[in-house]
This record gives sequence, C-alpha cells and structure tokens, in this order.
Amino acid sequence: MKKSKVVLAFSGGLDTSFCAKYLSQDKQMEVHSAIVNTGGFSKTELDGIAARAKSLGVQSHVVLEETEQYYEKIIRYLIYGNVLKNNTYPLSVSAERIYQAIALVEYAKKIGATGIAHGSTGAGNDQVRFDLVFQLLAPQLEIITPIRDLKLSRQEEIDYLAKHGLALDWKKARYSINKGLWGTSVGGAETLTSHQSLPEEAYPSQLKQTAPKVISLQFEKGELKGLNGQAMKPVNAIQALEELASPYAIGRDMHVGDTIIGIKGRVGFEAAAAAIIIKAHHTLEKHTLSKWQLHWKQQLGDWYGMFIHEAQYFEPVMRDIEGFLESTQATVSGTVFVELQPYRFSVQGIESPNDLMQSGFGQYGEMNSGWTGEDVKGFTRIVANSMHIYKHVNDKA
Repeated sequence: MKKSKVVLAFSGGLDTSFCAKYLSQDKQMEVHSAIVNTGGFSKTELDGIAARAKSLGVQSHVVLEETEQYYEKIIRYLIYGNVLKNNTYPLSVSAERIYQAIALVEYAKKIGATGIAHGSTGAGNDQVRFDLVFQLLAPQLEIITPIRDLKLSRQEEIDYLAKHGLALDWKKARYSINKGLWGTSVGGAETLTSHQSLPEEAYPSQLKQTAPKVISLQFEKGELKGLNGQAMKPVNAIQALEELASPYAIGRDMHVGDTIIGIKGRVGFEAAAAAIIIKAHHTLEKHTLSKWQLHWKQQLGDWYGMFIHEAQYFEPVMRDIEGFLESTQATVSGTVFVELQPYRFSVQGIESPNDLMQSGFGQYGEMNSGWTGEDVKGFTRIVANSMHIYKHVNDKA
C-alpha cells in the first residue's frame, strides 16, 4: 500500500519534532520536512535542524529561503506603518507565518504531496494562519495537525519522544521559540499566567554589552539602507543591527492581545532591530511628513497590522493600504542617531534634507519670519469661532 506523501513545516522545536516522529512512525506516512527561513537562522542552526529532522525519520529535508520576499512583501510595510500591535508587539511571528505558509504550499505542489502538516496547537493564532493560506492556495491538499488533534501538552510530547529513544536535550523545550528576521517570540509556562515574567535564561539573547554606544541609521524613502554610514541592502542592515543591539538585551517585552479565535493570549518576545527601526523611522517621519500624513498613516498602519495579525493578508484592501503607505515615504530619508544601553535605547535626533523644522519660516517657541503678531490675533479669532458659537447657544439654553 502506497504511503501518503506529506510536507511537514519543520522548525526543529518540540512540536514539529513530535510531528515528524509521529507521522513517519505511528501513521506510516512519507514525511518530507521543510523549514522556511525568514531570516532567523544561521547556516550552523539550519544544519543542526536538518540533522534533527533526519534523526526523526523523515524521507527528506529542505530549507526554503524566503527572507528577501518576506521583507519585500510584508516587513517594509510594517516599517512604513510603524506597526506595533497594541502599541507593543512588532508582529514578529504573525507576519512571517504568511510567507512560510506560501512557501510550503509551493513546495508541496512541486514534489506532488497529498497533504501538508504543521505543529500548531488548537489554542493559538498560527493554526488559523497556516490553515487559511493552505485552503486558499491548495484546497486539494489534506491539512494534518497532530498537536491540535491529539490535544497534547508539551510534557506529553517530551515523554513520547523519550519513549522512542531520542537522546535529545529537551531542557529548553519548556519554552517555545520562534525566530525570524523581525524578532523572536518566547512562550512558556509563565506566559500562560497573567502575572509572571519570563526568566532571564528564557530569552535567546543575553546581556553581554553594558557600555553605552551611539549608532546611526540611514533611511532612504522609508527603508533602512545603511548602518553607521555603511550602505547595505535592507535585509542585511536589519540583520547587522540585530547583531549590534541584541547583546544589550534590547527589545524585550510581553505582549497581551486578542487571538483570532477570541481568547486572550500572552507571549514574550525580543526584537532589538525591529524596536529600534520602528522608533527611529517614526521619529524621522515626524520631521519630514505633514500633520495629516502622520495622522492618516497611523490609522492605516494600525489597520494593516491588525489584518496581518488576523491572517487577512490576501484581503484586496491590503494592496490598497500598501500603496498608500509606500506613497507617503517619498521624503522619509535621512540619518537617525540612536544610543544603545543595557535593556533600552533612546533616539537622539535626526539629520535630513527634508527636515520640516529647518524650513526657515520659524522656530517653535522662539521666532517667526513668515507672519506677524497681528496675523496671529486675527487667525486665533477665526479658529475660535465654532467654539464661541457652541458656547453662546448652549449657555443661553
């Protein structure tokens, strides 16, 4: 009897390790594992993940490289929109799931698979993100979800793998780590509570630098194109900034939000580069965009982030929002200066040929050259008209 041919989304973590063993041994499926690299893994890490996949009995294992596409299609719009979910979370995981799912579908079609599997639980957002993309792009493929269907705890998965003689160090399996170009999420027992914080050792990056350091970020039309005066492609600049800032343990926080399925969720994360870039970019925009550009950008940036989080990437309005966000970046060029310190950073200031503070019309609170005091008196009377009318009518009433 011919075995079912299944593509397994494989990260090398506990959930996907269980799936690899369970599907190949208990379900007798022909498992082809694939890890979609969205910028979070080194070659050494990818080699280690490949070795683990082979040890779990998969038929084959591949790395699907999607970092550049992930940046071009999603991350740059998150930067343009200064997107922070609930004013906190840079969508480190939810954003990358889209392109991971797309890449997995394309690979499954390429090798003629009949099914596609992922290790999401039944209580989170990722199950919806993966399922939705799989259903849209490959409705003919069976979606297989062992962790969700079996309702397994992490300890039960650990026990299962130990029972099958896998001599692996699962000490860190208490924490679910998802690493990508735009940050790393960390889930564990503490994040299932409302009051406990993650212990220091749960974070992949540890504090190693304590001496303050000032760095500069070069933006061109809203994209990070250089670091400390050295020109780079955006993806390389993001990775270089992460390498520079993560030893300061910058970008750590806890995100609490509403899941797609309607329950509250809590997760820890570290995203040094994302946190710095969003803050630096937003500061540069404050100097180079008009009041109403900033106002409407904030509204649409929030909507864009919400739709990414809610797995609505293929909703047509997303292309409209992307068009608006990109059009606002024409003047967002210049250098932003940032000081790095242990566990925090501060934006010191900017230099830009498009800096509206340097217009020559006036300096806030100091002097003006484009109007007189009498102009301001008349202007203020006109501005106050609607409030005078309202007060007059309602006081009389």
